Amino acid sequence: MSEHHSVIVVGGGQAGLSISWHLTRRGIEHFVLEAETIAHEWKDSRWDNFTLVTPNWQCALPGFSYDGEDPDGFMKRDEVYDFVRRYAASFDAPVREQVSVVNALQGTEGGFDLETTAGPMHADHLVVAVGGYHIPTIPRFAEKLPSDILQIHSSEYRGSHQFPDGDVLVVGTGQSGAQIAEDLHLDGRRVHLVAGTAPRVARFYRGRDCVAWLHDMGVYDVSIEDQPGGVGKRENTNHYVTGRDGGRDIDLRAFATEGMQLYGRLLGVDDGILQFAPTLEASLDAADAVAESIKDNIDAYIEREGISAPEEPRYVAVWRPQQEITELDLADTDITGVVWSVGFRTDYRWLRVGAFDGEGHPTHNRGVTSVTGLYFLGLPWQHTWGSGRFASVARDAEFLAEQIGLEISAAQPQKVVV
Repeated sequence: MSEHHSVIVVGGGQAGLSISWHLTRRGIEHFVLEAETIAHEWKDSRWDNFTLVTPNWQCALPGFSYDGEDPDGFMKRDEVYDFVRRYAASFDAPVREQVSVVNALQGTEGGFDLETTAGPMHADHLVVAVGGYHIPTIPRFAEKLPSDILQIHSSEYRGSHQFPDGDVLVVGTGQSGAQIAEDLHLDGRRVHLVAGTAPRVARFYRGRDCVAWLHDMGVYDVSIEDQPGGVGKRENTNHYVTGRDGGRDIDLRAFATEGMQLYGRLLGVDDGILQFAPTLEASLDAADAVAESIKDNIDAYIEREGISAPEEPRYVAVWRPQQEITELDLADTDITGVVWSVGFRTDYRWLRVGAFDGEGHPTHNRGVTSVTGLYFLGLPWQHTWGSGRFASVARDAEFLAEQIGLEISAAQPQKVVV
């Protein structure tokens, strides 16, 4: 016999728990299925010195907010893990751990039939809350690197102790790549960093964290439809910055003055020789331009609102490449390890419904799909910039819980008054 539930939520992270809180509050019967353990990604897929890049006061889930002594600080990996698990315990979230969904498809009479490691189940409504980062991406030409060089994806990185003595090549300067390069650099490793097109943002400006300014300006509340480029914004890379040691900028130019070797986009490898595009200077300039444009917007907001804030001089580039390096013979270096920080691919092969585009991404409006009863939660840019983070997942969860409640009410037989 198949278990039947009104709602099944797949994923026991902060997104799945958030909608569970709202469903519980509405008295809607449901279960959360988690393939591993609650919040395990925070502990299993982050490095030892990981910290949030958003301040602790932004960690506000439905009915539960950061309650520590450092609201303007940045929680470390284990603190975030404990925070999410305490959240689940705060309302006795109905989570079934170590249960994977093998297949899910639309039922012949509505709802969804699930094949799970705990047996068959049926859900009238299905909420997919597994995020958007599933399969680590590593380029095919990585196979051409010498076999004695240890290669890992950023999701596997824990610290410099994983690598033999020597230099480490980090490929990619999104949030993870830039912070991993910093972590290795602070640990005394010589880092070779391949810069991508990710923008950066200042940690602090005119007396406050830039996140606080952007929060007050309503930037995190603007829907993706109202953003320049619309839904194409979902493909954008997040700005790099760090919360380490109380928070600071990540300035790749400053790293270069301290001995880090920077390169443009990695094109491939041939016979042990890495080949790079001459894009480094343009990438650094573009990242700085974004950071300065954010400051422009903050300045305008301060002036418009008549806010008293200290003046601050603008950033001046501390380093520029004298000549772009386009080839590097690994035999002439001490590189013993590589960290690939070039992203992830989605993997929804277990969900056999017509709710995806040609690249395997869910098609939806605020998490509501064209498939009756199917919803997504916790996706990057699901509705606003903060949707994939603590900042706005609570709001997204409330919206979907309301939609589910309305559908349940609409499906109930209406009383006839005579």
